[in-house]
Amino acid sequence: MIRVYVAGAYSDDNVIGVLKNIGRGEYYASQLFINGFAPFTPWHDKTFVINNWSANFHVSDFYEYSLAWLMVSDCVFIVPNHPGLKNWEDSVGTLEEIKKAKELYLPIFYSLEDLIKHYKK
Repeated sequence: MIRVYVAGAYSDDNVIGVLKNIGRGEYYASQLFINGFAPFTPWHDKTFVINNWSANFHVSDFYEYSLAWLMVSDCVFIVPNHPGLKNWEDSVGTLEEIKKAKELYLPIFYSLEDLIKHYKK
């Protein structure tokens, strides 16, 4: 299976925005899975926190954890922007993930259709 690192805006200035960003990211990860890919998405981190609410997590722990997956991925998919939600261009984390992917010479896709066409030849 092709390992796809799914990146995009996560944080926001309010909890509703964060939840919508999570939903958007998990939706696209599920579409990749339905199409035969093996997606990794940082939005699943929420489960670690929710299920271990008393743990002493740090944001840096999750950055390191996500980057470990990015480094073994075959490509990166950037979740598309949608009106009313934070754009990936405004996400410091996403911009860092793109920078790291370029350093690793990983293909970066900004369209689900383009990614599918590329690997389903």
